[in-house]
Amino acid sequence: MSYFTSLSPIAQAAIATCFTWLMTALGASMVFFFKNINKKVLNAMLGFAAGVMIAASFWSLLAPALEMAENAGNKTPWIPAAVGFLCGGAFLFLVDKILPHLHQGEPIEHAEGISTSWQRSILLVLAITLHNIPEGLAVGVAFGAIAANLPSASEAGAIALALGIGLQNFPEGAAVSIPLRRERLSRAKSFWYGQLSGIVEPIAGVIGALLVIIMRPILPYALAFAAGAMIYVVVEELVPEGQSEAAHSDIATLGTMLGFTVMMVLDVALG
Repeated sequence: MSYFTSLSPIAQAAIATCFTWLMTALGASMVFFFKNINKKVLNAMLGFAAGVMIAASFWSLLAPALEMAENAGNKTPWIPAAVGFLCGGAFLFLVDKILPHLHQGEPIEHAEGISTSWQRSILLVLAITLHNIPEGLAVGVAFGAIAANLPSASEAGAIALALGIGLQNFPEGAAVSIPLRRERLSRAKSFWYGQLSGIVEPIAGVIGALLVIIMRPILPYALAFAAGAMIYVVVEELVPEGQSEAAHSDIATLGTMLGFTVMMVLDVALG
C-alpha cells in the first residue's frame, strides 16, 4: 500500500480502474463454470449494481463536490453540483442515442443508437460498455481530486469508490458473458467479450484524472458530472432491466438496498 500511495494520482487512477476491469474479467470467467444465469440472480446482480452506483454518486461524488465548492468560497456551492450533474446525464443521454447497443432479452429490432449491421452479441456487449464509462470516469476523477489537496478528497475515499465499483463489476461481468453463451458463442469468446466490456474503465479513469489535474477549477463540476452519468445509467438501464419481470422485482429491490448499504459502509468506513 505504501508503494501505491507514493504514486501520482494518474497512476493510482490507472491501477484502480485496472482493478475494476479485472473484477469484470473475473465475473466474465463464470461462463466457464455455468451455462445459464437464473433470472432472479440476474435481477439481484442488476439491483446490487444500481445500489452501489446510487450510493457512490452521493457519498463519493456529489457530497465532495458540494464541500469543494464551499471551501473554494463559492456562495452558491449547489450550482457546480447541479450543472455538473445535469451535464453528466446529458452526456450519457447523447451516448445512449448514438452508440449502437441492445439490452438483454430484447430482440435485435429493439437495438438502440444509430442503425448498424453489427451482430447481436456485439450490441449486447456495448450495452454493458455504456454502463462502464461513468464508472471509470468516477474513479479517475476521485483520484485526480487528491492532487487538489482538498480535505474532502482523500485517498481512502477514492480507494473505497474503486472497491465498490469493482464489487459490482464482478456480477456485471457474469451478466454479460453467460447470456452471450446462450447466443451460441463459445465459452472463450463469451469470456473475451465479457471482459472487453470493462476495458473502457481504465481509459475513462485516466482521462478523468488528467482533466481534473489540468483544470482544477472544474473539479466540483467533474465530480458531479460523474455522478449524473452514473445516475442516468441506473435509471435508464439497470432499474428497468432489474424490474422487467414483476414476479422478481422484489429481488432487484433487495439487491439495490444491499448494494447501497455496502457502498455507503465502504465510503464512510474507509473515507
